[in-house]
Amino acid sequence: MRYRTLLFAAPGLTLVLALGACGDEQANGPSAGKPSGTTSVQPSGTPANTLTVRVKASKEAPAKSWTLKCDPTGGDHPRAADACAAIAKAKDPFKPVSKDQVCTQIYGGPEIATVKGTWNGKEIDTRFTRDNGCDLHRWTQIAPLFGNVPKVR
Repeated sequence: MRYRTLLFAAPGLTLVLALGACGDEQANGPSAGKPSGTTSVQPSGTPANTLTVRVKASKEAPAKSWTLKCDPTGGDHPRAADACAAIAKAKDPFKPVSKDQVCTQIYGGPEIATVKGTWNGKEIDTRFTRDNGCDLHRWTQIAPLFGNVPKVR
C-alpha cells in the first residue's frame, strides 16, 4: 500500500511543481497587449558595447588609447573585429581577480591596461596587469583588446 501511494504521488507532485514553474511572462512582459510579430526598438544614447582602452608598456611609458565598439564593430581600435571576438568568447572578461584567489607568481611583464565603458549593459571600469599567473591569464584571454603593446626599452 505504501509503495502504491508513492507511485501515484510522485508524478502528481512533479506535475504540480512543473505547473507552478510556468508563468505568464508574455502577458506581463513589455510586449503585453501588442500584436504578435511586432517589436519595439528603444533608442539609446550610446551603443551597449563601447569601451575605451588605454595600454601602457610600463608605468612610465606613454599610453596608447582607442575606442572599441562591438555589435556593430567600430571605433578606432586597430583590430576591432578580433578584439570584439575575443571579448565575446571569454567568460566574464572584465571580472577582476578575487582577493582570495591563489595565483602563481609568474611575471608576464610590466604592461598595464585600463578598460572603461559599457559591455552588455554593464558599466566597466577595470585595470589589467601581467603581474602574476591570474592576471596574466586574464590579460591573455582577451589579448587582442590590448593590441600590439610596444616593448619596454
